Amino acid sequence: MRMTRALLVTDVYLSDYQMQESPYRLVTWSLDENYLKEYGEFFRDSKYNFKGSDELSSYLGLFTHLSRQCKMIFNQTSILNLLKEEKYDIAVIDSFNPCSFLASEKLGIPFIATHPFAVKSPWHSGIPNLLSIMPAYQSQLSDHMNFFERVKNVFFYIDSAVLEYKIHSLFDDVIEEHFPVGSRPSFAELYKKAALWMYNTDFTIEFPHAFFPNVLYIGGVLAKPAKPVSQELEHFISQSGEHGFILVTFGSMIPSNPLTEFVKEMNDGFAKIPQKVIWRYRISEWPKELQLAPNVKIMNWIPQNDLLGHPKARLLVTHGGVNSVQEAIYHGVPMVAIPLFFDQFDNAVRIKAKHLGTFIPSDQLKAEKLANAIRHVIEDKSYKNSAMHFSLIQRSQPFPKEQQIVRWVEHIVTVGGANHLIPYSYQQPLYQQYLLDVILFVCVCLIGACYITVKVLRLFIQRLCSVRKVKQN
Repeated sequence: MRMTRALLVTDVYLSDYQMQESPYRLVTWSLDENYLKEYGEFFRDSKYNFKGSDELSSYLGLFTHLSRQCKMIFNQTSILNLLKEEKYDIAVIDSFNPCSFLASEKLGIPFIATHPFAVKSPWHSGIPNLLSIMPAYQSQLSDHMNFFERVKNVFFYIDSAVLEYKIHSLFDDVIEEHFPVGSRPSFAELYKKAALWMYNTDFTIEFPHAFFPNVLYIGGVLAKPAKPVSQELEHFISQSGEHGFILVTFGSMIPSNPLTEFVKEMNDGFAKIPQKVIWRYRISEWPKELQLAPNVKIMNWIPQNDLLGHPKARLLVTHGGVNSVQEAIYHGVPMVAIPLFFDQFDNAVRIKAKHLGTFIPSDQLKAEKLANAIRHVIEDKSYKNSAMHFSLIQRSQPFPKEQQIVRWVEHIVTVGGANHLIPYSYQQPLYQQYLLDVILFVCVCLIGACYITVKVLRLFIQRLCSVRKVKQN
């Protein structure tokens, strides 16, 4: 068997995105400068519209852009031809972008679907959808739900299904233009073709639930033992004394916060605590009218994993991105989450439910509230103990995540697919999966039996009454 080569995952990055060195071949494609500017402006303007009344429009707006990009790459036949000529064994695709499924189908390449965060739509991978213990996407519920929370969960699942239908419809033009009549795929069919589903989550943060053998949880794959930090950072940290330092980062998608008031509240909150603060923030975008708190150091880039593994790391202030959360868990660092969009709200709920920290809704952020939350999580040692417990769970798993990924990919390539992993439920309609037809049959039988019993009793009583009446006469 030759070495498995993964198909590239094509994404659109803002012009200032820094591509890291990679041992793999990278195939790039260009976008019109005007469109790149439009996409960048949309993303910057939408950073705080992924919540509240504007959340749906912003979410659909993102997928509208992804569908436009899909049309562009399908129209650049040179790229598709190049990929087809390579004769890849298998593709590893990003399932968040529906275009990835269409590209794999067009190229005729078997594929493994990866998902950048926790389970969003369980029905894609055939995960048993137990609404009583599996919170719906963005429901902000835990697995311990009372009656009304279960009702809420059902409605959120319905809402997710409707939203997904709207998202899929945005790609109808691509399907109609590039797939012939009679062989136009539906996304429901494409999801079932995935040989394996790999989710960027782990049971250190995910609530326990059942799943089938075609599902693999790979969360925490980026977390690793810390390396020494630079002399500059070590010097800054050494000034913190016994108080240590806290790390502040909102991930690669939000390198800086465009709202001055938001930044001001955070900066003022950090000024109220004794810890040193290392904050990933674009220095060039720092509000000129705002004086940086004396205990805060802002940097364009930080070695997040290494800082979290530093013995003086006390806390992570995060947006709740799954990679940051997993790295904090790996190093046993408690968190204060300020979720902004996508899965971050659900991750924040999980952080609190597992006693790994607490969270503050971004629209409720105030300096004093932030400072109090930081003090509470640092001073209450139960959070640190819980973080260390889940760190032990993550570190002591039988097989490293990297090893699992490699072995499963090679296994699927070796055996020529993964039909032996795919459950028969993929071929069943929902009413069969959840035994609705059986329940209906049993109910009809019970109702029929009750009806017949009542009829027989009524007839018996009538006959008994008739006999008594005759005897009396």
